[in-house]
Amino acid sequence: MPTLKENISEDLKEAMRAKDGFTLQVLRMLAGAIKNKEIQLRDQSDVSLTDEQVVEVVSSEVKKRKDSIEAYLAGGRQDLADKEEREVGILEHYLPEQLSDEEIERIVRETAEASEAKDFGRIMGQAMAKLKGKADGKKVGEMVKKVLGQ
Repeated sequence: MPTLKENISEDLKEAMRAKDGFTLQVLRMLAGAIKNKEIQLRDQSDVSLTDEQVVEVVSSEVKKRKDSIEAYLAGGRQDLADKEEREVGILEHYLPEQLSDEEIERIVRETAEASEAKDFGRIMGQAMAKLKGKADGKKVGEMVKKVLGQ
């Protein structure tokens, strides 16, 4: 079974063959971000990134684009927001299926009940460890606040 990085590489090649310039641009950017992460971690190990690490890179790129979308909409630049939205659509293809709000809330409640200290930071950290790649951090933060009654 091919790794996530190999799937991205194959999709990049397919976008080249199909002459899909937009997808090609997004996948090249993603491949570059993955390569940068490998270079950053090279001191620690000489191995390629695991699928989990690639998911972290993809999640980071999606978050950057979602932040850009908010900024563009606030600045009245719908055209740029639409471009970023298309990029997010391509990138999300490489993320695991995102959990529903109900599932996130259930996991956050379980984490809060299991945690002896009822502070936001500790519960947030534990919940994000369980939800890594499966839920947006912003959404998890909102659920933790809701569960803690803040």
